[in-house]
Amino acid sequence: MLAITSLYAGAAALMFVYLTLAVSRLRIKHRVSVGDGDNRAVLVAIRAQGNFVEYTPISLILMAAAETQGAPTLALHALGAMLIGGRLLHAIGFTRHPQILILRQAGIVLNLVMVLAAGLGILAHALL
Repeated sequence: MLAITSLYAGAAALMFVYLTLAVSRLRIKHRVSVGDGDNRAVLVAIRAQGNFVEYTPISLILMAAAETQGAPTLALHALGAMLIGGRLLHAIGFTRHPQILILRQAGIVLNLVMVLAAGLGILAHALL
């Protein structure tokens, strides 16, 4: 049972729904059916959702693998907090006009550190 990963997967699912609804709302508002309609607001919303989709699955897979291997509870919560915190900071920083670059960058760094830490931990456990 992946109780800790499930907690963060549930939080990520809520964030995904929020980002998806933001895209849908802007598509309706600006009458854009396909693509971004050369509308910057729609493009930004699409990319915020897309970036979430690009990073979140691998992060959750790594968390699940770490939890399956018996990683400590504190380490798993740290990974989950980095994932959710990073995705939240990135989304907020990216979707504001003008963008809040420091939040966007902090989100990127948190996510990359999370992926790196989880990946190294999984490899170390598998090799030892």
